[in-house]
Amino acid sequence: MAGKSDIRRNFPWGHSRRFNTYSGYFRKIYGERIQKVSIDAGFTCPNRDGTKGTGGCIFCDSKAFNPSYCRPEKSVRQQIEEGILFHKKRYPGVKSYLAYFQTYSNTYAPLEKLALLWQEALSHPAVAGLIIGTRPDCIDREKILYLKDLSTRHYVSVEYGIESCYNRTLMRINRCHTFEDAVEALKITEEAGLNAGAHFIFGLPGETIDDMLQEARIISHLPLKTVKFHQMQIIKDTVAEKQYLENPSDFKIFEWDEYLDFIIRFLERLNPAIVVERLTGEVPPMYLFSQPWDKKRSDQIVSLVEKRMEELDTWQGRYYVDNE
Repeated sequence: MAGKSDIRRNFPWGHSRRFNTYSGYFRKIYGERIQKVSIDAGFTCPNRDGTKGTGGCIFCDSKAFNPSYCRPEKSVRQQIEEGILFHKKRYPGVKSYLAYFQTYSNTYAPLEKLALLWQEALSHPAVAGLIIGTRPDCIDREKILYLKDLSTRHYVSVEYGIESCYNRTLMRINRCHTFEDAVEALKITEEAGLNAGAHFIFGLPGETIDDMLQEARIISHLPLKTVKFHQMQIIKDTVAEKQYLENPSDFKIFEWDEYLDFIIRFLERLNPAIVVERLTGEVPPMYLFSQPWDKKRSDQIVSLVEKRMEELDTWQGRYYVDNE
């Protein structure tokens, strides 16, 4: 029987950490750390502006997730400059950055407008590529083909907010798109040879632990390069806060020990080829309805998860079945 050290040396992602980490992925590409710098380009979403709905997703308040330097009244170039200065304090050795168009749906405009914004970001000498955050129903082949052309010279990834694999949940949270829309968006992204990322939330109303664990199998068979996982957090003054106050049992608000157990069980079932960018979401305390997990920071959480995985001698994909 192989010892622990033998198992660690043979992880398919090429390093000894217990899951396929985002930092490890970029070190393989660039040989060093690369940092994202967020941009708010002033977009909206079709479930906000009345095209498909109003009010946006029940959990959403962009101020709770935006870094302080992200303001749509600033140019893309200014946000990048300020973002680099912001990150230099924590990561002084970083030389290259990815321009992350983060807030709302960053393909929800004509290509002519989008191309100008993307080119402005790429014109900065420290920017090595783009990450475009958007919705599955805000992409089309014309935009994908333009991004494909950019990808011949720069790193490019399209990051889709999918949130749940269940249409009943997507309806309840006012996404105004279906999981089938997400599958189609990922399909055309893969056909163009582009990197695709996705974002999912654990604890959305009406979903059980079994429902969420079952998503590991579904996600594992999507054409994804990267994923972000967030626990459900109740943000002040959102529809989710109102619904939670009316019926708290409808949401799964994880205690820390619960989430630690859950996320490890989830990772064990997840395709080891998928790069995991985040295990949890982090919101400034001023925006939270409650203060769970003793205000643990994301880097602390990653360390605790990995420590527990070491203790259990487990890893991402341990129970993944390719042909399931």
